[in-house]
Amino acid sequence: MPAHTGHGGHGAEDIRGAFGTIQEHDTGARVGSRARLLTLLAIIGPGLIVTVGDNDAGGLSTYAQAGQNYGLTLLWTLMLCIPVLIVNQEMVARLGAVTGVGHARLIRERFGRLWGAVAVSSILTVNFLIIITEFIGVSLSLTYFGVRPQVSVPIAGLGLLAIIATGSYRRWERIMFVFIVVSLLAIPLLVISHPSGGVVHGLFVPGAAGGFKPPAVLLTISIVGTTVAPWQLYFQQSNIVDKKITTRWLNYERADTIIGAVVVIVTAVMIVAAVAAAVAGTSASGGYTDALGVAQSLQHYVGGAAGTMFAILLLNASIIGAATVTLASSYAIGDVSGLRQSLNARVRDAKGFYGMVAGLIVVAGATVLSTDPHAQGIITLAVQAACGILLPATTVFALLLCNDREVLGPWTNGRGQNIVALAIVLALFVLSATLMATTVLPGTPVIPLLEGLGVVALVAFAVLAPLLAHSAAKAPASSIYGDKFDWRTPRLTLLARPPQSMGRRILFGLVGAYLAISSVLLIIRIVRLAVA
Repeated sequence: MPAHTGHGGHGAEDIRGAFGTIQEHDTGARVGSRARLLTLLAIIGPGLIVTVGDNDAGGLSTYAQAGQNYGLTLLWTLMLCIPVLIVNQEMVARLGAVTGVGHARLIRERFGRLWGAVAVSSILTVNFLIIITEFIGVSLSLTYFGVRPQVSVPIAGLGLLAIIATGSYRRWERIMFVFIVVSLLAIPLLVISHPSGGVVHGLFVPGAAGGFKPPAVLLTISIVGTTVAPWQLYFQQSNIVDKKITTRWLNYERADTIIGAVVVIVTAVMIVAAVAAAVAGTSASGGYTDALGVAQSLQHYVGGAAGTMFAILLLNASIIGAATVTLASSYAIGDVSGLRQSLNARVRDAKGFYGMVAGLIVVAGATVLSTDPHAQGIITLAVQAACGILLPATTVFALLLCNDREVLGPWTNGRGQNIVALAIVLALFVLSATLMATTVLPGTPVIPLLEGLGVVALVAFAVLAPLLAHSAAKAPASSIYGDKFDWRTPRLTLLARPPQSMGRRILFGLVGAYLAISSVLLIIRIVRLAVA
């Protein structure tokens, strides 16, 4: 079968990364470690940026809370996030490289306009709330240095717009790597905090200071939720398309994703360990308030340098988080609107794309400046719950798309990939449903709920795993596709929609019911909090 060009215009073009270029005609095999390293340096970016971007203001605050309230006893939760990050992001990396179109576009074309609208409206709502929390992080971090929010938030907004609207993908990626380098301040912060020797024990031995009581369980779930976010799937797929990465270089992009997953977890571990060491045995232990309070505690118990480094890390995390989440939103809108969307486009050539970026930044910044701490607390709570609601659904969509042979041809999931991905989907459902339920219905018994949902997930796995394994086993031999690395998705409009089997209808019905009921309950909860 001849090679195809994806509907997104994913033709042969130069890959211009932060640290190198791969010419469009360069398709030869890499021989020798030097050649492979240079290729990896040219490709590296989307996987590393998307994972580090999720160590944003909310992530940094959650890790600091874990260290301050529970010491090193929740570190093992971060280890569980590594395979989840790698599996989820590898699926969308493959989708982007093979199809040449963004995640929102694929959902609309393969599952219908209704689900496309649901997916885009949901991710835009959640992303907007996340961007607000990033500006809250900017405000808190610069408040530490005595800068008022009325000054810090507008300056941060202008800076964000300047970072994104450079007109060059390579320039934007290099700026992102500057923020990644700044995140390495976590290393000296850890050193001067004099961590204890219990880090390895905390990483591999599950536990929680004081036992697995509801607050510890909910924080554990929050750690997973803040480390694995729905917007990451949309961002990485579109960013790979924007960078012009094809299947020829997919293994390097997989390495990029694995490196990113490891870097983000190691950074998170250092934040937890540094804060835990700083407040151990002090009156601040167990008394987390917010990220600004953590910076002030570090200043008080470790020294001014520690407080300054944490405040800079918070500012850095807020900016890189806002940049990536804003781009994920603009990519998604562009997917379904047909607007030109590329970081290589100049402002005058992509007014709609950059207009959406500017609009999100302006409205989110204005929201932070016009709300009080109570309202900001409600928004932060809504972000956690909304991400919990959306994450299982987005992972289900990715799994279905990675089993769509019309779209991925020889690149569909194998049996092992399907079984692991199914286990992750069900685990995310259990954790997300628990977090959502306890958020909208305070007082819900956490442990019984987890146990009940766990039983449901095990039954579902026993039923679905053989079906997914059988589906992968029935895949046609890769030889019918010709050279696997030259195969591209045919034009999406020419593909027949997947057959609407009874099982598929039931699955989409369950996902729709879960999203609808959860959203209504969350809205009721938020309204009650706002009125109170």
